[in-house]
Amino acid sequence: MNSIGVDEAERYVLGSVLLRADVLDEVAFLEPRDFVSSRNRMIFQVMRWLYDQDRPVEIASIAEHFHKRGKLEEYGGVSYLSGLVANVASAANVEYYANLLRSMAFRRRGAEAGHKIATMSHEDYETDEEYFSALEAVVDSLRPGRLALMRSFAEARDEYIEHLKSKAAKFLSGFGKFDQWASMWRGWLYVLAGRPSVGKTAKALQMALGIARQKRAVDGVLKNMKDAGCVLFFSQEMGEKELTDRLISNMSGISYNRIISKGGEGGFEPEEWERINKAYDELAGLPLFIMDKAAITIEEVRSIARRFERKHGKIAAIFVDYLQIMRIVQQKGEQRDQAIGRVTGAAKQMARQFDCVFVMLSQMKRESETAGEPLLSHLRESGAIEQDADVVEFLWHDPNDTESGGKVIQSTIAKGRNIGTNRFRYLFQGWVQTFKDLDKKESAANGKTNRKR
Repeated sequence: MNSIGVDEAERYVLGSVLLRADVLDEVAFLEPRDFVSSRNRMIFQVMRWLYDQDRPVEIASIAEHFHKRGKLEEYGGVSYLSGLVANVASAANVEYYANLLRSMAFRRRGAEAGHKIATMSHEDYETDEEYFSALEAVVDSLRPGRLALMRSFAEARDEYIEHLKSKAAKFLSGFGKFDQWASMWRGWLYVLAGRPSVGKTAKALQMALGIARQKRAVDGVLKNMKDAGCVLFFSQEMGEKELTDRLISNMSGISYNRIISKGGEGGFEPEEWERINKAYDELAGLPLFIMDKAAITIEEVRSIARRFERKHGKIAAIFVDYLQIMRIVQQKGEQRDQAIGRVTGAAKQMARQFDCVFVMLSQMKRESETAGEPLLSHLRESGAIEQDADVVEFLWHDPNDTESGGKVIQSTIAKGRNIGTNRFRYLFQGWVQTFKDLDKKESAANGKTNRKR
């Protein structure tokens, strides 16, 4: 790469700091682990500590620091510190040497990681996925720590104007009234909760389908734009074919019962086969992917999402059905709700990392069935979920609200970061696994309305 050795680069950087301490701001990207020499590494750490404490960074202050701890001679004494500054005429090229030092450190850590990965093949892992997660953790550790730089509004102006001119980081859910109000926002952790029999999975599948389609009007004609990115659906209770049955019923209008009975004794009619094939052709052309696996871990979800991002470039949404049956290992002394918190925290982190919406289905407490409109406290293991979620939607049934043609399901947006709260009504036609928008009704909201804030 070049003829400059790592020791020379380290000594130049340290000598430059002794000449002019404020060069530490220019080389803020350097980490102590970038230094090979333990002596130079420790001197750099002390320099950084003194600088952060607004104390002078000079030979005397560094020597005093080591002397108080009985380490001065161990780290070369005053003569070594004096030699660092004596060999540097100017700090003008410190950034060049610091970048060189970091580049050499990257390659050194890469070689060390290769050795570590080789030895990991002999270690005991419960599952293959845990092994893969461990491998990815080693690779991730190679990347440098990111430094968040403070910027003035003057410096950020052009970037902000471009941000305003760019398309909003939102996409359609396929539910018209909700999309008119808020749409789906990238970076969201979206919790969809409800008791059994309200159609949580059916609504999640219809949302996944809507996100994958991105159906928008082009020259007055609705078209599937399919430009939001990949949609990943992790199912832990239902198999891939059962989910496909539900999607085909939703898209073709053929009775779900008829599909799962494979058309009955006489099989499907030719016209039904035509509708099934047409629906499946559309499914095959959508960026919608399903994985059915019981007791999945959040690490597996992250690992698979990484692979999809590398292969396809963009992820729109990740669905997990559902939170409480994931494999959530409680660490020593950890309560169940704390372990849940680690998972929801990781899910929120992934929404930011992959710039997608993470839709997590969740159970509700049994007492919610008799409480009327659900509250955030009705979420099972609610503390962490409520804290981490950007949006919490409850699906529930009000027996006093009826319509012909299906079961009325209430949707309460109980938490909505940046969008406020709201209520919607849907007609759930379970025989074709379809939710349809209904107009709001005072009784469905207990006589109250709640507008976007």
